[in-house]
Amino acid sequence: MADTHTPGPEQDAQHKLSSTGVRKTATKNKRSRAREFAVQGLYQSLVGKNQPADIDVFTRDLSGFSKADALHFDALLHGCIAQAAQADELISTRLDRPLSEISPIERVVLWIGVYEMQHCPDVPWRVVLNECVELAKEFGGTDGHKYVNAVLNGLAPELRALEVQADRAARHSA
Repeated sequence: MADTHTPGPEQDAQHKLSSTGVRKTATKNKRSRAREFAVQGLYQSLVGKNQPADIDVFTRDLSGFSKADALHFDALLHGCIAQAAQADELISTRLDRPLSEISPIERVVLWIGVYEMQHCPDVPWRVVLNECVELAKEFGGTDGHKYVNAVLNGLAPELRALEVQADRAARHSA
């Protein structure tokens, strides 16, 4: 007799993905959590015009922050805010529309991607790309992750030239 049992929530938990395909919180590493809090903080800065110090204090009091990489959060929050204009210039070169038409979530996720590609050489470019796509899926609009992927994939050869070249050469020789 065939098993006609429909998988329940307990079996979905084994796959460690939510119903939308996004990783569940329990399976995320500390840096992924830091990126999530950074998205929220950067959104407060961009949309709410809140001060970085106020955002920092508020965010550290949020549930779950203790499971995040606080140093990485600090670097992302303060670094992205400080370098927002430079990030916007880079991002604008890859857009098919004015920067003002990009959703605030997509914009702050792109800031994180640009910042990590420029300042976090310990994070491989493909990991930066994947993490930002996941952030856009979790926080952004329906197809925002596709846009984030296209923009960061276009910037990667400029921001991580040697790493991208080596990666692509290895893929072609395999």
